[in-house]
Amino acid sequence: MSGTRLLRVLGAAFAVAAVVGGTIGQGILRTPGLVAAAVPDAELMLLLWLAGGVIAAIDACSTVELATSIGEAGGPYAFVRRAFGPVAGLAAGLADWLGNLGAVAFIAVVFAEYLGRLGADGGLPIPVVAVLLIAAMLAVQWTGTRAAAAAQEVGSAIKAVLFLALIAALAFARGDTVAAEPVTGGAITLVAAIGAFRAIYGTYYGWNGAAYFAEELRNPRQLVRGTFIGIALVTAVFVGLNAAMLHVLTPAEMAKSTLVAADAAGRVLGARADAAMTVVSLVSLATILGVLLMFLPRILFAIGRRFDLRALAGVAEGGTPRAALVATAIGGALLALVGVAVNAAAIVVRRREPALDRPWRMPLYPWPALVSGAINLALAIAFIVEDPWTSALAIGVMALLLALIVPLLRSGTRG
Repeated sequence: MSGTRLLRVLGAAFAVAAVVGGTIGQGILRTPGLVAAAVPDAELMLLLWLAGGVIAAIDACSTVELATSIGEAGGPYAFVRRAFGPVAGLAAGLADWLGNLGAVAFIAVVFAEYLGRLGADGGLPIPVVAVLLIAAMLAVQWTGTRAAAAAQEVGSAIKAVLFLALIAALAFARGDTVAAEPVTGGAITLVAAIGAFRAIYGTYYGWNGAAYFAEELRNPRQLVRGTFIGIALVTAVFVGLNAAMLHVLTPAEMAKSTLVAADAAGRVLGARADAAMTVVSLVSLATILGVLLMFLPRILFAIGRRFDLRALAGVAEGGTPRAALVATAIGGALLALVGVAVNAAAIVVRRREPALDRPWRMPLYPWPALVSGAINLALAIAFIVEDPWTSALAIGVMALLLALIVPLLRSGTRG
């Protein structure tokens, strides 16, 4: 290990790649069917997808202000700790790390399944392919931050091109491939519309990817540009893909589909659709996994540095927190929500530290934080009501972890 400082070697291109690569994935291929079932009106569907991007941008105001002001790795961990103290910060950091960790294993398994569909898995069992994928990702990042960032930028660019190609293929479809029925109509209730928006907003999850690298971006403005440009690009892809799918499928047909993009592509591309969508899925999954395996170690690294856990706080010469990377690559999973705490942290830090240098300030303060905080809180409450047992389990595990780790605050923390 060469020290405990990450390297400032990342730029705006990586910030955009972190947002695009971490957000556009399997969700946009499946969620439109759920939305169409709840809201069988083409115009309203597109408005809801656009609203999802707008809300993501509003939600980003808190995160971007905090990330550029505090300038530390760890994302929500750093923000909540600065606003509410080390215990709250530790809770947010652990929740964030554990909540996203399960996605690493899940994405790797799904990637292995899709690779098998192409016959490119070498006949190996799915778990073996999944482990090899994670090992390959770990190997790339082991070499250093620059190499990992370059791989993410290339992967995200390829993903964007593939989705734009899919949009173009659907949008310019002609003849008997276009939707044969009107694309509007059907009864819509407020409850259904709210449910549809929840599904949509979940698809936008990942927009905060650049914030985890605040300590490694060469200029705070790069984080600002990267986050908002990334959200704009993701919104354009999501709205554009839905509009293109509505060109070849009716809302009723979309509602019956479990993988709308594949069905839409099948109508236009015929037998070639399965292979094409499998490739799109593979690239999408790989880039999301790449972002996860880059930002999750930064959370552990930030916690380890704060609590003098040197095994986690070490940084290799290339800028990679290798111990934290390995811990993340072999970890487990929990579900957790930390968005509300981040929105509240933006307000608390603004009031508590008015003189803090803020390279970027959220417009119309404090309304973006209040609005997005209310939305995040409503989504969290809805999840608890719908799945109380899972919620109770997650809260119980978090309480146990805190009970075991909080004593470190008395002996290991530097304040």
